[in-house]
Amino acid sequence: MSTVSQTLETEDDLLTCLRVKLYHPQQNVKGLYQLLPLGAKSRHSAEDPLRMGRDAQSCALALADARVSRKQLALHAYRTPRSPDTLFEIQNLSQKGQLSVNSTALEYLERTELPDKALIRFGEYEILIVRESGEAKGSFEVELEVLAAPPSRETCTCVSSVAPVMEAASDWMDNFQGGPLETDETTMLHS
Repeated sequence: MSTVSQTLETEDDLLTCLRVKLYHPQQNVKGLYQLLPLGAKSRHSAEDPLRMGRDAQSCALALADARVSRKQLALHAYRTPRSPDTLFEIQNLSQKGQLSVNSTALEYLERTELPDKALIRFGEYEILIVRESGEAKGSFEVELEVLAAPPSRETCTCVSSVAPVMEAASDWMDNFQGGPLETDETTMLHS
């Protein structure tokens, strides 16, 4: 009598899903995404890096754009002893161009942890990646969609919207009679 291991993944296991939202200013003119399985979920082995680039043979996510490196980036799945979640690192595979992850620049072969929500930029591309946790360990899903507007518009703080707040704070501080204030002067602005 044979038994089935309880650790094997089944079709009922909830897979971690990477929702990848793509934007390029010329995406409506060119067929940049013609090689991508848009609108459908695709399953990938957690053991193999998920690559994006121009080379459709070595990259599961191929872009039809001569300005993109043959291998542009890779997503590596991993787990830690402290968490049941499948997590990801992103690595820049392009020798020609820089890659940024939430405004942190990565040079060739550099890696960084991919946050649950990350804005990836290279060339004129903006890619928003959102990780949704799942239970399965051996594989994960990727769902691709094209955005009509750059995701940085949604995730950045514009200088014009900060100015009125700064003026109001300045007026308030001019009227303050209680002595000096401590302020946090760090303001995160995304380019």
